[in-house]
Amino acid sequence: MSCWNGSKRRAVKLSEHYLIPDWPAPASVRTVQTTRTGGVSLAPYDSMNLGLHVGDDPVRVNRNRQSLSALLPSEPVWLEQVHGTVVANADAAACRVVADASIARQRGSVCVVMTADCLPVLLCDEDGTVVGAAHAGWRGLCDGVIEATVQAMDVAPHKLMAWLGPAIGQAAFEVGEEVRSAFVARLPQAAQAFIPHSHQGKYHADIYLLARQRLNALGISRVYGGDYCTYHQESAFFSYRRDGVTGRMGTFIWLA
Repeated sequence: MSCWNGSKRRAVKLSEHYLIPDWPAPASVRTVQTTRTGGVSLAPYDSMNLGLHVGDDPVRVNRNRQSLSALLPSEPVWLEQVHGTVVANADAAACRVVADASIARQRGSVCVVMTADCLPVLLCDEDGTVVGAAHAGWRGLCDGVIEATVQAMDVAPHKLMAWLGPAIGQAAFEVGEEVRSAFVARLPQAAQAFIPHSHQGKYHADIYLLARQRLNALGISRVYGGDYCTYHQESAFFSYRRDGVTGRMGTFIWLA
């Protein structure tokens, strides 16, 4: 398999349309990251849109989801994401549970989060006994969705590793003072993740650095990925901030 983009440890192509994280996870941990290509949805959802909540034709969305059946061991536990910190148990939950993360310990239970600028975070332990996926938009990230997911995994943090999937890059992620203040109130070193914008009271936020800081603060030092930009890599990824009406990508993890 060839590198997706350069020699950095990011992800490798599984096919023309899917990626898998390049991280030292145990062999039992399996992952898939979709891109925006390879599906049947029409513009502006072209083409591999997995979100039923964005205005796309449900028939086409379900065809996109069904096309993943060859890659996944079972139907994923699709979440109703609300930018919160609730963590679902994919071993027992039904689809459409209101949550922004899920974990699994049983083999074949598939965790998934959907994004289009927000940060998908995958987690697993070094022994391959538990996996998790978190949807970390700035609100959920600030409020503690990563911390809640790690707590639900119930493994010593130093035994965990994380992969940061495609999200909006700092150059494109403009936020206000209220966002910066909220993060700094939780973790003072978060100030390092904000570069002042030319417009007073505005900043460019590094969501990857903010996530790394939270993971490191928990005791998780093995963090991989985190150098995409969904906004600027238009041919590969959906971006809500760039396009407004758009599709959603999926980030999947399970135990084989």
